[in-house]
Amino acid sequence: MADFSLVPGGHGHNYTGMLTRSIVFSGALFVFLVASGLTIASIVVPDWISYDGTKNIHYTYGLHRKCSNTNILPPTDSYTGSTSLHCVQFPRYNDCRGEDRYFCSMWRSVGFLMSFAVVLEGMTLVAFAILLIGGKQKREQGWGVLTILVAVAAFVQALGMALMAYLYENDERFFIGWYLDKSWTMCTVSWSLEALCAIAITLAAVVLPSEGGYELIPDHDHA
Repeated sequence: MADFSLVPGGHGHNYTGMLTRSIVFSGALFVFLVASGLTIASIVVPDWISYDGTKNIHYTYGLHRKCSNTNILPPTDSYTGSTSLHCVQFPRYNDCRGEDRYFCSMWRSVGFLMSFAVVLEGMTLVAFAILLIGGKQKREQGWGVLTILVAVAAFVQALGMALMAYLYENDERFFIGWYLDKSWTMCTVSWSLEALCAIAITLAAVVLPSEGGYELIPDHDHA
C-alpha cells in the first residue's frame, strides 16, 4: 500500500504527503492576488483621509484626487462646488506652495510608494508563475527570491501607510472630524496579507521536505 502522510514518513524518500510546497505556493498566490487587488483599489479610490461634518458635508482626500459634495470649499480650493461628489486633481501647484511644500512632498511620496508597490507586485506575480510552472527544482531554488519580492512589496506599502498616518496625526489641516478611510484600510490589509504570504512561503520551503517525484521500480525478475 502506498505511504501517505502529512509529514515526512521516512528517510531517503521523496515527500508525497498532502501538504506540499506547490500547494502552499498556490495558496500564497491566491492571497497575493487579493492583496494586489486591494493595492490597486487603494490607489484608485480617493478615500485615504475623509471628513464628515454636519448637514451632509463630506470631504475625501485620495492619492491623486480630492473630492467634496458641498459648495462650502475647503482651504486652497478654487472650484465651484455642487451637491454631488465632485473631484479635482490633488495635489496641485496651489497645494504645494509655502508651508504646504512639506505636506505636498510627503503626500506625493505616498503616491510614489504605492505605485512602486504595484510594480513590485507585478514582478512577484511573474515569479510566482515561473516557480509554479517550472516544477520542483524551480521551487526549491527560487523560493528565496520570491520571498524577498513579496516582503519588499509589503514593506513598501507599510511605509506608505505609516507616512499617511503620520500626516493625519501631525498636519494641522486634519482637525477633529477627519479620519483614516477605506483606502488606508485597504493598504493596511494588503501589506498584512503579503507579509503572511512571505512567512508561509518561507515556512513551506524550510519545514516541508522535498516534493515527491518519480522513482525507478526495482526489477525483481532480473535480480
